[in-house]
Amino acid sequence: MAVREKERNKQLVTGILAHVDAGKTTLSESMLYKSGTIRKLGRVDHKDAFLDTFDLEKERGITIFSKQAVFQWKDMEVVLLDTPGHVDFSAEMERTLQVLDYAILIVSGSDGIQGHTVTLWRLLKQYQIPTFIFVNKMDQMGADKEKILEALKKKFGTACIDFSNATNLEEMDALWMENLAVCEEEILEHYLETGMLEEEQVKTAIKNRQIFPVYFGSALKQEGVEEFLEGFYQYTRQVQYPEAFGAKVYKIARDDQDNRLTYLKVTGGSLKVKEILKETEEKINQIRIYSGAKFESVQEVKAGGVCAVIGPEKTYPGQGLGVESAQDMTILEPVLTYQIQLPPDCDVHKMLLAFKQLEEEEPQLHIVWEEQVSQIHVKLMGEVQIEVLKRIIWERYHVRVEFGEGKIVYKETIEEKVEGVGHFEPLRHYAEVHLLMEPLERGSGLVFDTNCGEDVLDRNWQRLVLTHLEEREHKGVLTGAPITDMKITLIAGRSHKKHTDGGDFRQATYRAVRQGLRKAKSLLLEPWYEFRMELPPENIGRAMTDVQNMHGKCAQPIAEEGIMILTGTAPVSAMRGYQKELLSYTGGHGRLFFELKGYEACYDQERIVEEIGYDPEADFFHPTGSVFCAHGAGFLVPWYEVEQYMHVESPLGEKKTDLSIQIPSIRPKTSRIELTQEELDEIYATRLRPSRNYEDTTPITVTAKEKGVSNGKWEGQKREIEKTKEQYLLVDGYNIIFAWEELKELAEINIESARDRLMDILSNYQGYKKCTLILVFDAYKVQGNLGEVLKYHNIYVVYTKEAETADQYIEKTVQKIGRKYQVTVATSDALEQVIIMGKGAHRMSAIGLKEEVQAMKEEIRKEFLKKTPEDKNYLFDHMDKKMAEEMENIRLNKKQ
Repeated sequence: MAVREKERNKQLVTGILAHVDAGKTTLSESMLYKSGTIRKLGRVDHKDAFLDTFDLEKERGITIFSKQAVFQWKDMEVVLLDTPGHVDFSAEMERTLQVLDYAILIVSGSDGIQGHTVTLWRLLKQYQIPTFIFVNKMDQMGADKEKILEALKKKFGTACIDFSNATNLEEMDALWMENLAVCEEEILEHYLETGMLEEEQVKTAIKNRQIFPVYFGSALKQEGVEEFLEGFYQYTRQVQYPEAFGAKVYKIARDDQDNRLTYLKVTGGSLKVKEILKETEEKINQIRIYSGAKFESVQEVKAGGVCAVIGPEKTYPGQGLGVESAQDMTILEPVLTYQIQLPPDCDVHKMLLAFKQLEEEEPQLHIVWEEQVSQIHVKLMGEVQIEVLKRIIWERYHVRVEFGEGKIVYKETIEEKVEGVGHFEPLRHYAEVHLLMEPLERGSGLVFDTNCGEDVLDRNWQRLVLTHLEEREHKGVLTGAPITDMKITLIAGRSHKKHTDGGDFRQATYRAVRQGLRKAKSLLLEPWYEFRMELPPENIGRAMTDVQNMHGKCAQPIAEEGIMILTGTAPVSAMRGYQKELLSYTGGHGRLFFELKGYEACYDQERIVEEIGYDPEADFFHPTGSVFCAHGAGFLVPWYEVEQYMHVESPLGEKKTDLSIQIPSIRPKTSRIELTQEELDEIYATRLRPSRNYEDTTPITVTAKEKGVSNGKWEGQKREIEKTKEQYLLVDGYNIIFAWEELKELAEINIESARDRLMDILSNYQGYKKCTLILVFDAYKVQGNLGEVLKYHNIYVVYTKEAETADQYIEKTVQKIGRKYQVTVATSDALEQVIIMGKGAHRMSAIGLKEEVQAMKEEIRKEFLKKTPEDKNYLFDHMDKKMAEEMENIRLNKKQ
């Protein structure tokens, strides 16, 4: 690619990283002050630091969110990104790494190299970022320059060179030049030939991470800061960028006016206001250059610049724009999961949407929706993060949440290879998938591949199977934890020319994974820490015994300047809270540093599995069996019998049984059957099996017995019902979903959840109004669909047949009963409203229905608060059990 030839002033994006309390924000403040960017030198402990803009940051004295500042040093412009140092906010730090030209790593001169410092060093190596080291707090007691430099060389390598006095290479002594020369081959050859060092060669070696300059000073006292800035100016070089536009998105945030901000670095060409991003087809409305809490609006940002843009709503951290490719994140992962406990009157679906918005802004959040129990769970790094989250949720949404007890995030894998088979064949659908599942080394994650000929399964279907494997977090069968460390290979499959669509392969793929896991010998994995303890010699025996009792491992202790150093590994579950215990038995002299090592086999698997009590067969969202078809009807086959029914021979040599004349031994408790259009139309005239059991949430289908009623008897029943005047409410389902903002937002995440939510709302509404409520959903685009009607609690749910819209079904129904019964249609389709009024029905807009629902809820609340416990039965006759319990909670809270 062509690069710019025009010379420009040096512009560098630099990140500043450190272990918590190493003085990172203080050094940032000092550099801004020395450069003249700020007139007053702020301090973290005085709560007036330029880059601590969040109230909680000022209160706790730590950096929580990465900040940007811009300063000038001579003809060099530095975009400084100040990142969090606390391990709980490591993800916030990590996402800035992908846009850095250089990094400044701070080491505390008084505390030395700490655990998180080592983690940062590994990340800098992972992202291949050239690094300068600043040893801070050299004014404090115990800070020894020679010992710190020796420790750096021992921990990070001999390429850590003291550059404190390296302003003129010709004046440096021979020993220093030799130490530097051996770091890079070309420099060494040049030095041996001439006895001199070339500055450009040194710059290149620093850029290529072959040399790491080390500086010493005290940021608080402004000592060594100016020397560091001079060295940084002297030994860095301008990055060359291509002419073609490119950019990396590294952060999503929101300003005080709730504008969505996309933070990015332009890595090629330039970005201008009003331009359209081709990846998202969205326009750039505004470009901001932030420095602290303030920003400057600009019309254009050239390559090398960092900015925040307003306009795009579909961007995400790690995304590549233009010629820039996407980048995977995140290496650091949470090991604790918490249930978010919402107030009783809080809408869980609305809060799920709110948390999803927070998740895209804060990469350390991992929101998990437990659909079976309607709970929101979040994976976090630690306790400090909980406090910050509570504060953010209250300030933004005015909801006070609590967090349940933290639980370990387990994972699952398999011990030996196995073949998983999934088959999905309800009537007019077909797909079969065979997967080879093999264990991998710890830390490998999931690897997906295909080893299936195109003569066996078309390439497009193979790609679709791989997509379905990657799109979902697959649950294990021991505890329902995510699976990891295995390779899953597509080895065989089959489609049908007429009846297969993409959704069929999704179901077959998911079921193949689950069936394979049920066959395999599964292994539970738990997170392990790598730790370092510093404690008095008299306590070393106690510490080693504790590690042994934790089922951990430790190396031989090392004596170092009057203290003992103990290193090793131990399960996170056993080491949680040990820091307080260590402080207690060492009289406050012990220190513990740890970082996540990875996942290892759980030492107490049986007990953990029993405590969690996960039943894979009761997890209806992750079925283990397959669906086959015989005699025109689908039937369920359990996982242990799938091989007997599979249609494709196993590539691994497993034989299947010929079942061409066999009848399946296991059938589902309720089978859905195809309905004729005449039977679908009859729904408006009768209530099929009205149920008073509101605890049963299983949809009821029309059974074969009901279908077999003779025409004469059916007509008699219909005439008998028509004698009584009744109220009917027909609701256009998708029209309402996309007209109600909260349902629309939910539908963008999951359309099924939006449907379920509307069904629940209307069930409550019907329980109060006592009308016959029919909810109609379009299914006209589903090929071969003959229509379906379900009984959901106390309402009817109709899915229209192929080529028939919800509008058409409603119009036909109104035409037949509109003159005999009081019929109301809820829709916001203006044309539809005119048509149904002409057929004798009443109209209700989507907004009108929403107002009715809200009024109904308010009326029930007021009525309920007046009721005594003896009067509860009255309310149970007018609403479902779930709402009654909710109202009881409200009454009790008010009384308290």
